[in-house]
Amino acid sequence: MIKDTSKQDSVVESRTFSWKKAVGVIALCGTLAITAQAISVADNTGRSFERDTLQFATVSRGDFVRDILASGRIVAANAPQVYSPEAGFVDLLVKAGDTVAAGDVIARVISPALTNELKQQQAELARLQDGLAREELEVRRETLTLNRSLELAKVTLDAAERENRRAQISIKKNLISQIDLEEAVDDLARAKLNYLHAQQEVALGKDTLAFELAAASNLVERQQLVVDELQRKVNALEINAPVSGLVGNLMVQTKAAVLAQQALMTLVDLSAYEAQLQVPESYANELGLGMQVVLQVGASELYGKLSAISPEVSNREVTARVRFEHSDIDGIRQNQRLSARILLDQKESVVKVRRGPFMNAGGSVVYRIQGEVATRMDIRTGASSVNEVEILDGLSPGDQIIVSNYEQFENAPLVQLR
Repeated sequence: MIKDTSKQDSVVESRTFSWKKAVGVIALCGTLAITAQAISVADNTGRSFERDTLQFATVSRGDFVRDILASGRIVAANAPQVYSPEAGFVDLLVKAGDTVAAGDVIARVISPALTNELKQQQAELARLQDGLAREELEVRRETLTLNRSLELAKVTLDAAERENRRAQISIKKNLISQIDLEEAVDDLARAKLNYLHAQQEVALGKDTLAFELAAASNLVERQQLVVDELQRKVNALEINAPVSGLVGNLMVQTKAAVLAQQALMTLVDLSAYEAQLQVPESYANELGLGMQVVLQVGASELYGKLSAISPEVSNREVTARVRFEHSDIDGIRQNQRLSARILLDQKESVVKVRRGPFMNAGGSVVYRIQGEVATRMDIRTGASSVNEVEILDGLSPGDQIIVSNYEQFENAPLVQLR
């Protein structure tokens, strides 16, 4: 009996189609395609970077504020210096750091020359006052003499008038001769003339006396002004604090010899503060009085305006002063450090992007992101501020660019992002 091959055959079962396996195959193919594309881009560019190592920013449209950064410190708005009014020896009554109130005596200057001159002028004033008193007595005496001569002339005139009337009556009664009448008439005319001259002499004499008295009085008044001025200078030797605050730097030692108008010390007025900023020389020509300034003092943000700009450049910096918009500022101290943003210009509806290290390349090239690839492209920038850059051409709102440093890209036309 010949054996068949039934035992060697195996039954093949028919398998049903699986969708899960199909999807897996398709996904695998897609991954392989993307990987192939990435490998192709990487081969073309030669550059591939992790996204986490780069910084990105989106181009937008809005208001653009052009500003610059500056550093500085809080200073007293009023820090007057005290000067010696005269040459002499100074006696300081305060020390550096002492608190003083306005009007307090803080120093005295001893000036023997000024004190001696005051005494001499006071003696001269006393002499002139005595002369004025003597002149007043002389005026009274001369006035009395003038009045007496006038009154005597009046008496003589009255007597001559009576004799003339008596002679006129007597001549009518033939009691006197014509010669006696004419003599009475002459006496009356002489008396009238003497009285007239006496009146004129009295008037002239009184005017002369008044002039001499006024001249003496003017000398006294002039000398009084000299004494008053010297007295004012002597009183000014006691120096008072012009403001309330702290004594700053002492510029001389006590008992030291000083010259007229020599600085003695500085007072710091603690009732008003300003900010003193050091601005880079390159921005000096763009600064203007009244510009808005945002100040960061500790954790506080304050606002002010530029109130003064120094015409000098020191260490490639320009000094500027900022006056606070509000005087009731608490929590700030003399010489406290601060940072500031000076607002130079403001524009509306500007295409802009966040500022970053990419500006180190000159701001004419950016890498714009398109999917997993960043493409190198030329742009044109305008004004720049601390935080933003104005885009004039090459980018549109919504574009995303790399704002990191471009040195690592080595001017590659394409950069692969992983």
